[in-house]
Amino acid sequence: MQANDEADRGSTSYLVLTCLVATLGGLLFGYDTAVISGAIGYLQQHFELDAAMKGWAASSALVGCFVGVAFAGEINDRLGRKTALLIAAVLFLISAIGTALPRTLTEFIIYRAIGGLGVGIASMTSPMYIAEISPAHIRGRMVSLNQFAIIFGMLVVYFVNYFISGQGDEAWNVATGWRWMFGSEAIPALLLLGLMFFVPESPRFLFKKGRADEARRVLGRVAGPAHAEREIAGIRAALAEESGSMKQLMQPGMRLILVIGVLLAVLQQVTGINVFLYYAPEILKTVAGAETDVALLQTVLVGGVNLLFTVLAIWIVDRVGRKPLMIIGAAGMGLCLAAIGLAAYAEVIGAWLLIFMLGYIACFAMSVGPVTWVILSEIFPTKIRGRALAIAAFSLWVANFIVSQTFPMMDENPWLVKHFNHGFPFWIYAGFCVVLVIVMVRLVPETKGRTLEELERIWKR
Repeated sequence: MQANDEADRGSTSYLVLTCLVATLGGLLFGYDTAVISGAIGYLQQHFELDAAMKGWAASSALVGCFVGVAFAGEINDRLGRKTALLIAAVLFLISAIGTALPRTLTEFIIYRAIGGLGVGIASMTSPMYIAEISPAHIRGRMVSLNQFAIIFGMLVVYFVNYFISGQGDEAWNVATGWRWMFGSEAIPALLLLGLMFFVPESPRFLFKKGRADEARRVLGRVAGPAHAEREIAGIRAALAEESGSMKQLMQPGMRLILVIGVLLAVLQQVTGINVFLYYAPEILKTVAGAETDVALLQTVLVGGVNLLFTVLAIWIVDRVGRKPLMIIGAAGMGLCLAAIGLAAYAEVIGAWLLIFMLGYIACFAMSVGPVTWVILSEIFPTKIRGRALAIAAFSLWVANFIVSQTFPMMDENPWLVKHFNHGFPFWIYAGFCVVLVIVMVRLVPETKGRTLEELERIWKR
């Protein structure tokens, strides 16, 4: 009887395990982008980098990211979601080995950019794969696992960096320790590469390629034959709607939505989040005067707060709504950034820096971080959603690159340090938080509880 029930209703455990494999792409996304935080100081000493080259070493992966995002759609459409994640895993593995063994900075940059390609592909493919294989009634929770995995990957690498740095003194870390930090990424990359061979292709891709029977088998195993037939009908209808073109993006109503989407994507980055994720130990050492090991340990705390408040956001976003969360979160981020800048300017930072930094991370993690992606997934009409999301994601990575490149240039500029004492960059990011609040209040509608058809009608008014 139990076997028959499973055949009728599918296997939840099979679905969860399959989705967990896909979330390794998200975990590697977080791991790859955050590993630089513990290594950048040692890397700077090893290669004797000035501020501009330090920024380039940290942000070079992002060049690969927005190239990866630009081609991710084509790879997914032509080769499939499973193959795209396999390619990402290979790129992560090559990057891990290459960044652990560079003889020159140029070699390091090339291998970091290769890892960035993997991040760009995984950032789009993992949530897409999970959404396409999961039944509608639990799709939100399954997709949210990927956001959790990204933050978890960051937290894991903070612990790894702290552990590795403790294996030797400063000289050992400058010569060797940072290499182990980057090389450690090979472990989750190999795990993703191996496990992807045991999961199915996306049912949507299979159906699109004329392999309807295979798509039915996958969907039936996930939630039973009745669910499979409903999903096949839905996929058929959705594919019929996918006739959007770049020309449609430029129509009056669609153009406004695209502008709002790009604004939200860019503002998520220029409010400074990756400055803390990439440079946290350096900020804690430079501004607060912490020792290297203490700074790395405090960075673990940053990762823990990020994870905790991301879980909170997943729990409350459908209760509180998108718009209130974004406004409250952006305002809180702005206040914390202004306080960091003011304390740095007055040279009274002490332990306050960590408190304000954790406050900023908490506000971001429960609002602007995950909720921006929720809004972006909801505001675009079906016909243009894929292309519009690709443009928004590309804009996000470009903004991330600009912020990551320019922060050390501002933070180490002699004139700015003399007049603002490391406070200037944080005031710039606080100003962008104000812009984000204004954009949310004036331009973005509440999307909670509204169907996609209702949202499309809002833009046509």
